Amino acid sequence: MFASASPVIFYLTLAIWLALLVLKAFALGDAVMRPKDAFPAADKQTKPLWLLLVGLAMLIHLIPTFSSPLNFLNIAGTIAAAVYVVGVRPAVREVGGRGGGQGRADGPYGPW
Repeated sequence: MFASASPVIFYLTLAIWLALLVLKAFALGDAVMRPKDAFPAADKQTKPLWLLLVGLAMLIHLIPTFSSPLNFLNIAGTIAAAVYVVGVRPAVREVGGRGGGQGRADGPYGPW
């Protein structure tokens, strides 16, 4: 992946690459779990658009040609995932709760 760099730069780049992968995987997993109707209710873009943006970001991150964290497409994908996690996720979470339609006050078998 980054074999031609010095060991310090190699491990630093690898750590950044892994951190960005975790961010994108978290954003994609969270977007999948949120209810579709919560996105417009929170006045955000649609769920399919966010799934497309974050899914493409993750896909580009995993393609060896674009594996550098400083690649333009990788930076754009990181920005999309960060916007989802920081801006969209809290709004959708507040409106729609967790995926599956259960509110926070409900247990696995109904209200407490």
